[in-house]
Amino acid sequence: SDSLSQPIRKSLSCRPDARELTNNKNQSPLYSQLVQQLLPGLTVSFVAISLGAAFGVLSGRGALAGILSAGVIALITAAFGGTRIQCSGPTAPMTAVTILLVSAVGGGLLADHPDVDPDRFINLVLLLTGAMLIVASLLRLGRFIKLIPKIVISGFMNGIALLIWVGEFRSIFGIGGKTAYLGNVFVNLAIVLLTLLVIFTLPLLLRKISNRLNSFFPATLIAIVVVSTLSNLFGLDVQHVSLGGSIESLTDIKGMIVGQLPTEWSLALLILAAPFVVQLAMLAYLDTLLTSLVVDRKVEIMHGRQDPTKPNQELCAQGIANAAVSVFGGIPGAQATIRSVLILNEGATMRLAGVLVGIFVLIEMLMFQDLISLIPQAVFSGVLLKVGYDVFDWMPVHQYISQLLQPSPTQLPPVGHLGMALIVGTALLTVLVNLSVAVIVFTIIFYLARNFFAIEDIKTESAMHDEN
Repeated sequence: SDSLSQPIRKSLSCRPDARELTNNKNQSPLYSQLVQQLLPGLTVSFVAISLGAAFGVLSGRGALAGILSAGVIALITAAFGGTRIQCSGPTAPMTAVTILLVSAVGGGLLADHPDVDPDRFINLVLLLTGAMLIVASLLRLGRFIKLIPKIVISGFMNGIALLIWVGEFRSIFGIGGKTAYLGNVFVNLAIVLLTLLVIFTLPLLLRKISNRLNSFFPATLIAIVVVSTLSNLFGLDVQHVSLGGSIESLTDIKGMIVGQLPTEWSLALLILAAPFVVQLAMLAYLDTLLTSLVVDRKVEIMHGRQDPTKPNQELCAQGIANAAVSVFGGIPGAQATIRSVLILNEGATMRLAGVLVGIFVLIEMLMFQDLISLIPQAVFSGVLLKVGYDVFDWMPVHQYISQLLQPSPTQLPPVGHLGMALIVGTALLTVLVNLSVAVIVFTIIFYLARNFFAIEDIKTESAMHDEN
């Protein structure tokens, strides 16, 4: 029994480990190290709160739900996760699946269950997603992340980007069954374009002055503030963001929890929830553990030491975090690449930095929640179009086009015709069916193609993507 219980106890070990001390014992005094974590935590919290609000709006659950989720997920996973220095929270891929869930619930999924509250059913899905990730950690499934080909990863990330772009264009122009934003469509489009202009050009301008400035003034946050300020100064008649509620006291928090806890657990509801649970859990698995590989490599390059992620501990923490957001009607999340890389670039050396991100997000939310309603809806469309750009894996496309334009007679192309067909196929199946089917089907096709046609995986690192 001891031999059986030991791996289970190890998988359940969602707690900080001894690396926190051993990696820092020969460095500066503990007090200095603690102070050193403040600036990375504060800087990344600005990005986290901006994206939390954007993903909350995109998901249909509201900006408040997104911001609360950004804080809670970052806090829990940083404190207990298997990647010691990281930042988790709502991500574009997880939000894309949440949109499908919310749309299905609003489109008649619960037609045979008129007494079931739609919000509580969505929270049931999130709670089961968290439970499924915890079960995956108990079964020690983290090691299987290496079996997913980079070609398939590239394809489903591109599919997620397409879902985001299509969804935002439908909202801006009122096509595909969606209602356009209130106000003149050209004014909303101008707001979207100005937001994109600021996000794309500000980092270039700041880099010419100082790389430190570029990281301390996140382009996403600056774009939201600048464009929202201009919109309100000129009194533009456009649709503004709905916070989806407010928190003024502990009574509000209690009421939010009481009103969101799942209360129906019938077999019929569990069957309805199952497809969405599988999709979200699989995506959280992929998104988190692929990002952890990027973070591990970044730590090795920056600090000259290996600090490998404990994948099953990380899955356990992500499971707890995703279950926790279901309590207040939040949105799901995973480990976020750009936020995790940013916190490392800012000088984070302890898991405390990630914990501080969560704390700062929650404090900022309480301080600035009244200002969020001043943000035009179209601003977040601009932010999310940029998110889709970041999610899209451009490298294989560039390599493929370059090989077509300038073929090398002596060198095999990094991505051949069959490889590009797998990427395109995975992307299309992700858009037209769902992520789980796309990953399973094209992973099988990849291994068959590798055996029969000697196809190779992408040689370069896929652009995993955030912001996500």
